[in-house]
Amino acid sequence: MKIILTEKITKLGNIGDTVEVKTGFARNYLLPLGKAMRWSRENVALFEAKKAELQARQDAARKSAEANVDAVKNAKLYMIRQAGDTGQLYGSVSTRDIARTLREIANVAVESAQVMLGAPIKSVGVFDTQIALHPDVIVPVKVYVAQTQDEIEALVAGKVLTFGNTKTEEEESENAAESADEQPAEQQPTEEAPVEEKAADAE
Repeated sequence: MKIILTEKITKLGNIGDTVEVKTGFARNYLLPLGKAMRWSRENVALFEAKKAELQARQDAARKSAEANVDAVKNAKLYMIRQAGDTGQLYGSVSTRDIARTLREIANVAVESAQVMLGAPIKSVGVFDTQIALHPDVIVPVKVYVAQTQDEIEALVAGKVLTFGNTKTEEEESENAAESADEQPAEQQPTEEAPVEEKAADAE
């Protein structure tokens, strides 16, 4: 579907751009939220008439997003999920889960489309992603996924989960050093005393 963007959309275009998008994306997201209008000669003229107003709305949206940066940065994105012995989740953590958590704990209006996660999270660990509060305001965040609150706290402290036990990198280094010390030292070959050559009998 051919549309006119009424605001800047990440990876799609700037305000006023005419772009082609999938019909479902336009009908289910862009058009209902007022982020675009169907392309037609009448709507092109309408856009030009409202361009200043739309630009002012865009600037206000950016300022609002900037005001929420700290709230998003400081949000504790802790996801407790069930997992198997290998750390693989029985389900997954999706962009919808992250957006919902941000709305609940940071009181910031974030939709799943604004979570730049890529693929769903399917294992225990710490994951980096970004929240697009506005196309010009991208906030990096970390998502912590574990089976219990204690494991979450361990991840936050920088520990490595071993599914019940945790070790810091320093502890792992110390254990490795101890293991090396316990190895039997290699026996050095003993030097044999030089054999004195018998002088030939002088005749």
